[in-house]
Amino acid sequence: MADLSAGTGVPVPTIKYYLREGLLPPGRPLARNQAEYGPAHVRRLKLVRALADYGGLSIAAIAGLVRHLDDPGVAGGTLLAEAQPAVTPPPEPGGGAGAGRARRHVADLLARKGWDRLAAHPSAATLTGVLASLLELGLDDVLDRMDDYAAAAEAAAATDVRILGDVSDRERAVEVVVLGTLLGDTLIAALRRLAQAHLAGEACTG
Repeated sequence: MADLSAGTGVPVPTIKYYLREGLLPPGRPLARNQAEYGPAHVRRLKLVRALADYGGLSIAAIAGLVRHLDDPGVAGGTLLAEAQPAVTPPPEPGGGAGAGRARRHVADLLARKGWDRLAAHPSAATLTGVLASLLELGLDDVLDRMDDYAAAAEAAAATDVRILGDVSDRERAVEVVVLGTLLGDTLIAALRRLAQAHLAGEACTG
C-alpha cells in the first residue's frame, strides 16, 4: 500500500478509507497484513480522486458510480447510460406558473426526439425547471428553438460516445461519464461563450 500511495500521491489513510467504502477493489493478498496492488488499482484510485477533488462528488455518489463499474450485469455498451445518473445531482422540485407548461413542452420534446424512456432521468427534471424559469421571465421564444438546442446537445453527446471507443474497457467508459457530465459541461459552456462573443463581435462590425 505504501507503493500505491507513493505512485499516486494519495495518503495511506485515504486509501484505506476508500477500500472500506468499496471505492477501490482489494489487493491480491500476500501475507496477513500485506497485499499487492497493480496498475488497475492506480487507475481506479486516480479516477476516484478526480471525482472527489475536481468533480466535487460525495463519497456516496462515487460509490454509486463504482457499483455500476463493477457490476458484471451492466454491459459495456450500456454502462454510459446506466452510470450517468450516479453523477447527476438530483433536481430541486419545480413550481411556479410556468412549471406545468414547461413539463408539457419537455414531454413533447422527448417524444419528438425518441427519448421517451428518459422521462424519469434527473436531467429531464432539471430541463423542466430551467425552461419554467425562462418562461416566467417572458422568454417564450426559447420554445421555438428547443429542437435546435436538442440537436446541438445530441451532436456533443455523439462526440462523447465516439470518445468512449472500446466498450470492453469499463474503466474507460466511466471516465467518459465523467467527461460528459462534469468536465464536459464546463467545456461546452466555455466554447458556447466564445461563440457568443464571436457572433456578437460580428454583429457589431457587420
